[in-house]
Amino acid sequence: MNTKFDEYLEFPCQFPFKILGLADARLPDMIVEVIQQHAPGDYSPHVRPSSKGNYHAVTIPVTVTSKAHIETLYLKLGELELVKYVL
Repeated sequence: MNTKFDEYLEFPCQFPFKILGLADARLPDMIVEVIQQHAPGDYSPHVRPSSKGNYHAVTIPVTVTSKAHIETLYLKLGELELVKYVL
């Protein structure tokens, strides 16, 4: 990834990840599991269902330490089978 996070953020900082995925009860736990592997901590994801109920938007703030840390989390979260987009 060729992002410019290092130009706009001072590390460490809180970075909100928003993950859009299929409406499945396992989605928040899967997301927290991936984040725990790369940024251990206590997380409380906020889940919002879509208007038709087919998708869930999960928002979770994570303390990140570098541009590479953010990019790694984007990649790993995007690899989850239920995830459609990571914003």
